Amino acid sequence: MSPSPPNRLTITQIAQAYAQGRLAPQDVLDALSEEIAVREGEIHAYINGAAMGSDPSGTLRRRQRGLTPEQGQEESLGPLRGVPVAIKDNICVEGEEITCASKILKGFISPYHATVIEKLLAAGALIYGRTNMDEFAFGPSCETSCYGPTKNPRDLGRVPGGSSGGSAAAVAAHTAIAALGSDTGGSIRQPASFCGVVGVKPTYGRVSRYGLIAFASSLDQIGPITKDVRDAAVLLRVIAGHDPKDSTSADVPVPDYAGFLDRDIRGMKIGLPKEYFAAGASSQVMETMAYARTQLARLGAELVEISLPHTAYVVNAYYIIAPSEASSNLARFDGVRFGFRDESAKTLLQMYEDSRGRGFGAEVKRRIILGTYSLSSGYYDAYYLRAMKVRTKIKEDFDKAFQKVDALLTPTAPTAAFRLGEKVEDPLQMYLSDVYTISANLAGIPAISLPGGITPEGLPIGIQFLAKPFDEGNLFRLAHAFEQSTDFHRRLGNVAS
Repeated sequence: MSPSPPNRLTITQIAQAYAQGRLAPQDVLDALSEEIAVREGEIHAYINGAAMGSDPSGTLRRRQRGLTPEQGQEESLGPLRGVPVAIKDNICVEGEEITCASKILKGFISPYHATVIEKLLAAGALIYGRTNMDEFAFGPSCETSCYGPTKNPRDLGRVPGGSSGGSAAAVAAHTAIAALGSDTGGSIRQPASFCGVVGVKPTYGRVSRYGLIAFASSLDQIGPITKDVRDAAVLLRVIAGHDPKDSTSADVPVPDYAGFLDRDIRGMKIGLPKEYFAAGASSQVMETMAYARTQLARLGAELVEISLPHTAYVVNAYYIIAPSEASSNLARFDGVRFGFRDESAKTLLQMYEDSRGRGFGAEVKRRIILGTYSLSSGYYDAYYLRAMKVRTKIKEDFDKAFQKVDALLTPTAPTAAFRLGEKVEDPLQMYLSDVYTISANLAGIPAISLPGGITPEGLPIGIQFLAKPFDEGNLFRLAHAFEQSTDFHRRLGNVAS
C-alpha cells in the first residue's frame, strides 16, 4: 500500500513522520498546495494567500526556517513543530489583514498576535491561511461572508455550517491539517457535524479571547477543528491556559488531555436530556443517536435519562443576549478607526451612517437592530434582563445534572447539512440550526462534536458530548472511546489507515 499524501495525515501522524525523518515541513506544505489547487476553487474554504496554494509574502517560508531539528532536539521545538494550522478570519495575526469576512474591515491590518497565535507559534506551528466565515460570525451556514459562501466538501450543493464553516471545510477537504475556529452558539461544533470532523468548544475562560474580534463577549470561545479526537486534544492543550491580557481567562491548570484518551469509560454515567430527544430532529439524526447510545452501552457506560427543564427557553434567551452584546461590540466599527470608510459622505454623521450601512451585510444589520432594541430604554428589563435570568436557570440545570452524571450526550444539529440557499430567506429556521449547541455557550461548559453517523447520501451526522466546567479531559475520554469503536472517521477519509 502506497503511503498517504502528507496533507491527509493527522497532527499525530505528521509528528511521528518528522521524528522518523520520513517527512519535512516543506513536504506537508507542498501537499497542501497541491490539494488546494485541485479543490479550493470549488469549496472556497480560504480567503487569502496560502488559500490559493501560494505564499506571496514568504510568510510560511520564514516561519519554516529552523524547524528542522538537530539530532536529539526534536522535543525543544514544540508539539506542533512544522504543522500548518489554518486560522478563522476573526483571530488576529500580526501584520496580516483581518476582516471577519466583512466589507467594513477590509484593509485593516492586525497590529498584534492573538494569544492563541503566540501559543501556536511557540509550539512550532505554521500559521497557514485565513479561513472563510459568516460575517462577524453571525450565522450557521457560512453564506453571509462578503467573500461569498463556502461549500461543503462532502456535497458541494450544501452548506458547511457556520460560522466557522471555512475551517471545518478545509479540514474535511484535507486543504488544512487542523484549524482554529470560534464558538459563540455552536459555530465550531455545528460545522464539524456538517463536514464530518471533530470540533471542540472549550469551557468559557479555558482559552484566551485576546485577539479574537468579539461577537458576544460572554459567550465567545476559540477552539480546535481537527480530523480526529487525538488531534483536538493535542491542539487544545497548546492553546489553553491563563492569560493576564484576558480578564475572563481562568487561572486553572491545563492537564495533558492526550493522557485521558485511552482510559476506559466503563462505569461512566452519561446523561440523556429528554428535552433533546423530543420531536424536532430528523429521523436520520435520531437513528444516529440510537446507535450512539447502543455503542456507549457496549463500551460499559451507564446511560441515565435526565431533564434540563429550561431547554425550551434556550434559543429565545440566546437571541436576546448575543445580539445585545454584538450591538455593543460592533459600535466601534464606524468608518473612523478601522477598515472601510465611505469617502463620499459630506458630514461626519453621514460618514458614520453610510460606512456602517454599506460596510455591514444584511444579517449583521439584523442582529445589531435586534440587540439595540433589547437594550433600549423601556425594553432592557423586559428583554435583556429577563433573558439573563433565564440564562442563570439554564446554568443551574446543568449544575444539577452534573451532580448525577459525568457527561451528557445530545445531537449536535437537528439535521445533516442543508442545501445552499435553503434557509437564507428564513432567519428563524436558520437560527434553529443551533438549537442543540447554544446551551453550552449560555452555561459556559465544554462540548465536543464528532462524527456519529453517515446518511445514505454520504452526509455526516455529528453527536455531541457536554461536561462540567474545565472537564475537557473526560470529554476527550468519551469521544475517543466512541470514535475508536466505530469507523466513521475512516469512512469519511479523515484518518489514513
